[in-house]
Amino acid sequence: MIGQTIKNLRKSKKMSQTELATILHVSQQTITAWETGKAEPSSSAISSLADYFNVTTDYLLKGKTQTPIDLKKTDVLSYDGKPVSDEDLAIIRAILERNK
Repeated sequence: MIGQTIKNLRKSKKMSQTELATILHVSQQTITAWETGKAEPSSSAISSLADYFNVTTDYLLKGKTQTPIDLKKTDVLSYDGKPVSDEDLAIIRAILERNK
């Protein structure tokens, strides 16, 4: 499963295995082994892959993303027992949108 996810992410960036290998400081054969399921990336490699492709490690391992938080709901949000102001909520929205 992780191999196919790596391959899909790499292809979505129109990258060769060699280019990805160079970025991750591994061999092209290592990328091939991951993508074909003959080897599994180490935890540090999974972290590097997630950082590079801007996805979660959960996505790499399970092909799932977390359910996004809908900040447009009218529910009262709180932090440390205090309601979050509209101004703070706007800042949170901007940060989340920028990090998509």
